[in-house]
Amino acid sequence: MIAGSRGGINRARIIQALHDRPYNVNQLSLELDLDYKTVQHHIKILEDHSILVNSNEQKRYGAMIFLSNRMEENYPIFLEILSKMKK
Repeated sequence: MIAGSRGGINRARIIQALHDRPYNVNQLSLELDLDYKTVQHHIKILEDHSILVNSNEQKRYGAMIFLSNRMEENYPIFLEILSKMKK
């Protein structure tokens, strides 16, 4: 889902950033130098696949985004996949 799709590298960058600390969409767009709507789009996809969780069920502006427990547990596997993507 991350490696084989259009926009996969941006999704990988979002996951890496959120591994370091939680962000909201605006902060992520600034941190990664990506358009707000682009980040919002990728976050929705990652949330739909239970990779990210949102601090606010209503997903209002400013809600913090975290890696899901499942993603945290599998982060080393993600890094392994990512290293193969870059080769």
